[in-house]
Amino acid sequence: MLLIAKFFIALVALLHLYFLWLEMFAWTTKAKKVFRKFPPDLFEPTKSMAANQGLYNGFLAAGLLWSLLIDNPLWQVYVALFFLGCVTVAGIYGGYSVSKKIFTVQATPAILGIIFLLLHHFL
Repeated sequence: MLLIAKFFIALVALLHLYFLWLEMFAWTTKAKKVFRKFPPDLFEPTKSMAANQGLYNGFLAAGLLWSLLIDNPLWQVYVALFFLGCVTVAGIYGGYSVSKKIFTVQATPAILGIIFLLLHHFL
């Protein structure tokens, strides 16, 4: 169970590193292809806002990667649960307020990580 949980933790961290890159460094280029429903004329004016959002995604990725490096097994679970919980809440809110795809891409892997962490911890 722990190996599967760590897989999902790493997956969510990699996704958020991708979001960081997309929002901080590729907002006016690659992001236009990813966020096709976003009005094309708004990419340039929202560049600094997207970069700020990307920074937050980077913090989430850093916390998840940090959780994989912690030696104490209990603290490793606590830290991973905290950051996966943050991603889940953000994914639920984004799925509700912006697009259901956000729930699928962001929250679902985080929820699976939480489930496998809890199964490992309590079984």
